[in-house]
Amino acid sequence: MKTRRIADVEVSAIGFGGMPISIEGRPDESQAIATVHAALDEGITLFDTADAYHLHADEVGHNESLIARAVASWGGDTSEVLIATKGGHLRPGDGTWTLNGRPEYIKKAAEASLKRLGVEAIGLYQFHRPDPEVPYEDSVGAIRDLLDEGKIRLAGISNATPERIRLSQEILGGRLASVQNQFSPAFMSSEPELRLCDELGIAFLPWSPLGGIRSAGSLGDRFSAFGKVAEDRGVSPQVVCLAWHLSQSPQVIPIPGSSRPASIRDSATAVELVLMDEEIALLNASVSERTEAASRA
Repeated sequence: MKTRRIADVEVSAIGFGGMPISIEGRPDESQAIATVHAALDEGITLFDTADAYHLHADEVGHNESLIARAVASWGGDTSEVLIATKGGHLRPGDGTWTLNGRPEYIKKAAEASLKRLGVEAIGLYQFHRPDPEVPYEDSVGAIRDLLDEGKIRLAGISNATPERIRLSQEILGGRLASVQNQFSPAFMSSEPELRLCDELGIAFLPWSPLGGIRSAGSLGDRFSAFGKVAEDRGVSPQVVCLAWHLSQSPQVIPIPGSSRPASIRDSATAVELVLMDEEIALLNASVSERTEAASRA
């Protein structure tokens, strides 16, 4: 497994997005644990979770606890595993998502995550989503306090704008380690944030990186270039998409979600697919064409 860096921590170049094994349509626990074990078998060392990844109101932190149990039961050396979690988003249990960016809540949520993960300090703690009812600097200030207190090793933000990335970097005293935004061939609106992270040397973790591209099923005209490259190279479109992500910047570490061992094994092979310049140009042109068409619609 090839590696990239989040601040001074070396992690696998492909991460594991944990949400699918805990929310709607989640597999049974044995399959979920087998999926995490498959990721570890492939050398994946970055696992992204959140306290809000659950179904019912009485199971807050379901995904954190599940991933922690799965990692602990794997049997191999897990000393290099980085579990990244988030706070500030909530699920009341009725299928909706709500926000709470109050500093006191974020600190309380981090303490609860710390216990569920069973670690002395959370590897990477991210402010999940801005709360319009709370000044952004207050929410990030809570993350700074957790960092200063040694309760988290690295600090990150999610769903952020370029302005908030710069503000967070200032509040954290230059210690912003990562930004996690939605980014994919189907969702390119976070490209300014990616380019800023590239400029500042901050890890960029695309969530939902496949953006509608899957290893099975019809890609349609929107992503035919990904299907063409996949066919030419004898891999799945999913692998081509993740390799495309890796080609965008050395700061990019995609975190595809998975609920099946076969899926995460396939995703992990993307680190070995080095796209040729002409393939990258073809894929970028396809993405640009779709983005332009969407803007005209």
